[in-house]
Amino acid sequence: MAAAVVLGGPAGWWRWHRRVRAARAAMVCSRAMASKTPVGFIGLGNMGNPMAKNLIKHGYPVIAYDVFPEACKEFQDLGAQVTDSPADVAERADRIITMLPSSPNAIEVYTGANGILKKVKKGSLLIDSSTIDPSVSKELAKAVEKMGAVFMDAPVSGGVGAARAGNLTFMVGGMEQEFDAAKELLICMGSNVVYCGEVGTGQAAKICNNMLLAISMIGTAETMNLGIRLGLDPKLLAKILNMSSGRCWSSDTYNPVPGVMEGVPSANNYQGGFGTTLMAKDLGLAQISATNTKTPVPLGSQAHQIYRMMCAKGYALKDFSAVFQFLREEESL
Repeated sequence: MAAAVVLGGPAGWWRWHRRVRAARAAMVCSRAMASKTPVGFIGLGNMGNPMAKNLIKHGYPVIAYDVFPEACKEFQDLGAQVTDSPADVAERADRIITMLPSSPNAIEVYTGANGILKKVKKGSLLIDSSTIDPSVSKELAKAVEKMGAVFMDAPVSGGVGAARAGNLTFMVGGMEQEFDAAKELLICMGSNVVYCGEVGTGQAAKICNNMLLAISMIGTAETMNLGIRLGLDPKLLAKILNMSSGRCWSSDTYNPVPGVMEGVPSANNYQGGFGTTLMAKDLGLAQISATNTKTPVPLGSQAHQIYRMMCAKGYALKDFSAVFQFLREEESL
């Protein structure tokens, strides 16, 4: 009864309860808004473009940079700030995501004359979603640490379609105590965010995945080509494979044969998707790692040679599933 008197009876208790709930809701809202501080994004190519857009969709102000100014115009229209250099991004944001084509590009963006480290703030969180040599990730982490900031490697799997849909898988390497801070951003762009271990382990997981992907895509293309030449309808063959033990992602989600599936690069003259040049690059990283660890990868080595030949034969800018077309045309193979 004493509590009821203090609160003014049952009606007073309910008024007090509503005020408490309102105050708690305001605190949650305040924390949510505080977390939506600007995020820097460097590299607005085929993958970076939809990734940065998903950050914007989730309410994060984006500060953008790309070496090609035309890639930034769309983001200006979406309300993002566009800067003149990676250093300018670092000056304005203390959380930065980079999505770059190769190890040399990453080194330049982080340590170059106008790189991130020229103006990075202490305590900044730098997340690199490029696919690069794990040893380069480790060297960048050391350089970032000297500036009082944190570096994590977080390469992705899923391709352009998954980037648009926000369904990427991120493989994250770095300090475990910083993982939650990184995941807050990455979950806006992906459905899976997996902690792999120390810096470089994210890259290790990615290049292993892509080596398997390349091998399975070549196997799917060879199988489909053989079946077609034996008189099988490609759609029927794909259906049989996908209900049998040969089923894989390359056969049931990203089939390389034109006309078998809609919404994949093979249905669009192998435009978009994951470029043959990038697959050759990733397989090269796998070869370097295999050499360094004395690991036998005979199928990975053969896949690397096939994708390098494709680049030399005019397939460099086509999706990597164009290996089906390459095999059909290259009688010598």
